[in-house]
Amino acid sequence: MARNKVRVQDFLSRTALFNELAPAELDRLAQGTSQIQLSRGDMVFRRGDPCLGFHTVVYGQIKLSFISPLGEEKVVRLIGAGDGFGEALMFMDKPYIVSAQALADSLLLHVSKASVYAELQRDPAFACKMLASLSMRLHSLMVDVEAYSLRSGTQRVITYLLTLKGEQCDEGQRVRLEADKRLIASRLNVTPEHFSRILRELSHRDLVRISGREITIPDLCRLQEACAY
Repeated sequence: MARNKVRVQDFLSRTALFNELAPAELDRLAQGTSQIQLSRGDMVFRRGDPCLGFHTVVYGQIKLSFISPLGEEKVVRLIGAGDGFGEALMFMDKPYIVSAQALADSLLLHVSKASVYAELQRDPAFACKMLASLSMRLHSLMVDVEAYSLRSGTQRVITYLLTLKGEQCDEGQRVRLEADKRLIASRLNVTPEHFSRILRELSHRDLVRISGREITIPDLCRLQEACAY
């Protein structure tokens, strides 16, 4: 791969979980951290593999998914730079319940379970931050369950668009879909056809303007109001 590896301590020190650790503590964690370079399509792990630590994305994009009993892929999360995954299972001593695959050329850091456990025993503050991270993940899961249960497909799509980081342009706010429409549809628990139909309906109402994976939102307030109905 074309990109170089990173200095582990420097990257970890910029993450929310590790940014308050002292240099000596970062050095200890770095000793238990390996760098994994992936090409698009490479598997990080498969469902049923043992969980021996957790991963953080330096660059690239990772898809977490599983296959339903009907043979359909269900996307659980799309993970970008600076985000992590696998913390909860690491503490449960359970195998992975999803598979992870690179959607783009990616670099991951794998922090071993042993190094995390050792740091937890040394530093109560680190334990609190780890608990906070797991609590945020649980809250995100509950938000997803609420959305699937109580919100329409249109409301889920609008909420997704509003959460994307965008940039201001002459026509309004421009955002870019973080993956192809099939994967996003699965993440939002709608079919690809339903997802495309919702985007067309929003476009006909001039709530969005679509150009491939780029979507322009002329008026954020109007789009937010549409999510309330």
